[in-house]
Amino acid sequence: MNPDKILQKLALQVQKIETTEHVVYMRLADRCKDNNNAEVLRKIGESEKYHAMFWKSKTGIDVKPDSYKVFKTVLLARVLGMTFILKQMEKNEGTGSRRYANLAKHFPESARLSKEESEHEKEILGMLDEERLKYVGSIVLGLNDALVELTGSLAGFTLALGDTKVITLAGLVTGISAALSMAASDYLSSKAEGDATAKKSAVYTGVAYLLTVALLILPFLLLTSKFLALGITLFIAVLIIYSFNYYISIAQDISFKHRFLEMTIISMGVAAFSFLIGYVLKVVLGVNLG
Repeated sequence: MNPDKILQKLALQVQKIETTEHVVYMRLADRCKDNNNAEVLRKIGESEKYHAMFWKSKTGIDVKPDSYKVFKTVLLARVLGMTFILKQMEKNEGTGSRRYANLAKHFPESARLSKEESEHEKEILGMLDEERLKYVGSIVLGLNDALVELTGSLAGFTLALGDTKVITLAGLVTGISAALSMAASDYLSSKAEGDATAKKSAVYTGVAYLLTVALLILPFLLLTSKFLALGITLFIAVLIIYSFNYYISIAQDISFKHRFLEMTIISMGVAAFSFLIGYVLKVVLGVNLG
């Protein structure tokens, strides 16, 4: 392919990305309830538009935004939170140094645009203040306790009890009771420390616990083979740990690998130990429920 055509194709790709990100930032700004955050988003959106116009002056072609990407990004921002989505967008597709570096030799002005992009990324990192991220500690408390306690309980129930319906019943009673107890403890602890958000903190803890309980017990509710159900439950537990830690690592810029391995080892270790305890107690007590 002609070098000039390759260069134009690369410039058009960057132009399309800039145009798409301009629309994304403006849409998110329109939906942002925080005026300060909305203002920064619009500022960055306008800057993305300026960059797109720069590349249009080089390509001479009008480029439409990627409508699907705009829709997907705005939707995911509403579901997963704006902080996570924007940081992921800048991390995975930041048009800063990565793309502009390939064009800098032919378009010296792109070096300045690359610097502006880097500044935008830093601005985004420090600008957003979402409620859900304020309660990460409460979510971690509920989610981690549910993973450790319920995977252990279900592993023990799998050997100590009979069919999956009995295990489901025992798991639900254990899980719901533990969720209420955990939420109450979190509320009392936060209130004792004078935390004005004690109620919300307790709600986040309890909801995180209950959602985790529901996901972990689902295989026992749907399947008749308790060992297959346990295997799927342990897989779901690892999947929850992976998903949550990936989310937090992006949103809060912390290490993913260490936290993921730590939570996985603890949860699976407790499950294995509980499975062994269930077997020992079944033999010692001479209980045979199937």
